[in-house]
Amino acid sequence: MDENKLAQRFEADRAHLTRVAYRMLGSLPEAEDAVQEGWLRLSRDGADGVGNLTGWLTTVVARISLDMLRQRKSRREDGIDPHAPEPAAPDEPNRERELADSVGIALLVVLEALEPAERIAFVLHDMFDLPFDDIAPIVGRTPVATRQLASRARRRVQGAPKEEARVERGVIDAFLLAAREGNFDALLAALDPDVTMRGDEASIRLGGPSQMRGSHTVAKAFNGRAQAARFALMDGEPGIVVAPNGRLLLVLKVTLREGRIAAIEAIADPVRLAGMRFAVPN
Repeated sequence: MDENKLAQRFEADRAHLTRVAYRMLGSLPEAEDAVQEGWLRLSRDGADGVGNLTGWLTTVVARISLDMLRQRKSRREDGIDPHAPEPAAPDEPNRERELADSVGIALLVVLEALEPAERIAFVLHDMFDLPFDDIAPIVGRTPVATRQLASRARRRVQGAPKEEARVERGVIDAFLLAAREGNFDALLAALDPDVTMRGDEASIRLGGPSQMRGSHTVAKAFNGRAQAARFALMDGEPGIVVAPNGRLLLVLKVTLREGRIAAIEAIADPVRLAGMRFAVPN
């Protein structure tokens, strides 16, 4: 296949490969770097003898992404940098926001907490339907061990909420919807009259309050906001993750009393965030 046709075939797969890399890396610039490296390898090695070019490219980009995840871990970088700047290119924020929304912001937070091999196995099998026989060589495990990696990741992603957690999710989802829509009366209905909110030093530096009390005061703070906030389980308990474009900024630990939110604790300290376990229940 000549270079022009090879480039055309690659461009036809670029969007798919970017989605694959983004789900693994959680960063659009890194995903695009992985895809570009895939093109360099394809242009160098050619496609002679490759029966399924899309599958071959998916495998190559997955290997590159796995290497990037392992390098990130070895440098002790957090999977989601609370202080990561938005991409500089004018179209990048919208593109990354669209990708994050397509995956689910809370799910991206959970994926970042997985070990690299777990993440690769889960993403390729559960999101892109690759068989474990094809994933096993990428992560360097047997197909059986690879299946176990994906299963372990799946349990962490889905969580196992108790029935009362499902009820609490309804309260929190109603609160977030009211906040996004600027429905002040609905916000008040979701809050206990004596609700309290306090934040750690890191959340205060982000512009949050140190503490506040009363449903009207808290409702005013959230009214018309919470666009990047989503429900998630944190250490098995219902709460809220705030993750613009999928990058974890802070979490809100929520305490409910008699069907209303009675207390909110804002946590943005990177050390505390790194020690939490997140899940997205069904």
